[in-house]
Amino acid sequence: MPSSKAKDSDALAVDVDVVVTAAPAPSEKAPDWEVHLDAHESPKQMSNARKWSQVLIICVGSACVTCFSSLAGFAEAGIQREFGVSHTVAILSISLFVAGTGSGPLLLGPLSEFFGRQAVYRFSYSLFVALNFGVAFAPNIATHLVFRSLSGLAGSAFLSVAGGSVADLFDDQHVALPMAVYTTSPFMGPILGPLISGFVNQNLHWRWTYYVGLMWAGVELLMLLLFLPETYEPVLLKWKAARLRKETGDSAYFAPIERMDKSIFAAIRASCTIPFRILYHERISLLLNIWASLVLGVIYLTLQAFPIIFGRQHHFNVQMTGLSFIGIGIGMCTALATQPFWINLQRRKVIQYNGNPPPETRLYIGMVGAVLFPLGLFWMAFTTYPRVHWSNPMVASSVFGMGTIYIYTTVFTFLVTAYRPYAASALAGNSFLRSIFAAVFPLFAGPMYERLGTVGATALLAGLATLMSPFPFVFYRIGPRLRAHSRFGPR
Repeated sequence: MPSSKAKDSDALAVDVDVVVTAAPAPSEKAPDWEVHLDAHESPKQMSNARKWSQVLIICVGSACVTCFSSLAGFAEAGIQREFGVSHTVAILSISLFVAGTGSGPLLLGPLSEFFGRQAVYRFSYSLFVALNFGVAFAPNIATHLVFRSLSGLAGSAFLSVAGGSVADLFDDQHVALPMAVYTTSPFMGPILGPLISGFVNQNLHWRWTYYVGLMWAGVELLMLLLFLPETYEPVLLKWKAARLRKETGDSAYFAPIERMDKSIFAAIRASCTIPFRILYHERISLLLNIWASLVLGVIYLTLQAFPIIFGRQHHFNVQMTGLSFIGIGIGMCTALATQPFWINLQRRKVIQYNGNPPPETRLYIGMVGAVLFPLGLFWMAFTTYPRVHWSNPMVASSVFGMGTIYIYTTVFTFLVTAYRPYAASALAGNSFLRSIFAAVFPLFAGPMYERLGTVGATALLAGLATLMSPFPFVFYRIGPRLRAHSRFGPR
């Protein structure tokens, strides 16, 4: 998973130095009286129990946002009946939400640089909950779809800063495991959605899909309000400087963030342009992002494919079809359980390269994912026949679920380390591109499976994944040569 330094490049994009030292005595102050954090004031000095409780809240919140994207999967039939729309229009409930989560970080991501993590969490999640009331109680399809798009946009602000909070809490030696746990949580959401939605739509009205989701989101919002403190050190310094000015009456106290000349509008402008410049100029970034986008597109395509494979072929009812997504979730959890091995491997590479391993060392885990992902899809493709027991395609789904986490781990960490000065922008470009794939794939999944059949359609996806599987192997060999000419890599 990403190292703390890599994630800090992404999350702590403000160009300020945060020095965690004891503040000097008044007689020792420099003329400008810059404020520093005392050691005990640093978020990294919290107890492990408190740190992990915050990581848990953040992970549950991330999973909740992405779960809302796939909750709509089994609500489509009810939406079609009540609003009198086609199946394609009903699928837009998924696509527009995902499009919102992909484009939102470009606009909302820089907000935490100015207002801190806590303010972004509280504002975005409150707005997310409020907008989903509009989704749940929409009187017509237009209102439903508009609120779905806006709620995805609001939820994306939470996702764009959550990784930074994990990096705020742990130092270099201990950040890898909590970051691995966090990175997995957004991908568990699309798997939990069908599980919940299947049971709800089997037994209740489709609107209860969103009522149940709102209950979860409401509890999460309460947890954010009560138990998640500010952890962004530039903002903590700003608060401390303001407190000292008030207590002492001395206006000379200041925090670096108060003296920076960067405006929020400039930050948003850079956030909206640099990601696309990286995609255009950096071939490695573009190809790895297309690979990751295909993977997420397949995950969202399963929302339409699994009802065909398990519903029609194996005669599962709605709630049992929802349970069929457990296989992917098991694979993802298995991938997470193997993270200590990969963390130890990276530590050995750090020693081997005297503390500065090249970004290509991050591609090892992607090499395994490049094999597992198409293997799982091919396995699923040729076991979807009704005469083959349903457990076979479900086990196959766990294999490509495991490959999914490995691929995303390698893409995220490579982008962060290879484009360290622009890590936030590199990941924003990744988020935008993969959200486009995730939004579009469900729209053509039904016609593709109807035309090609479960074997042909799934094998086609496996073939596309196979074409991209050489990427980590090739870039491991030629990556240093390509990066030598990079416009955005470290100088």
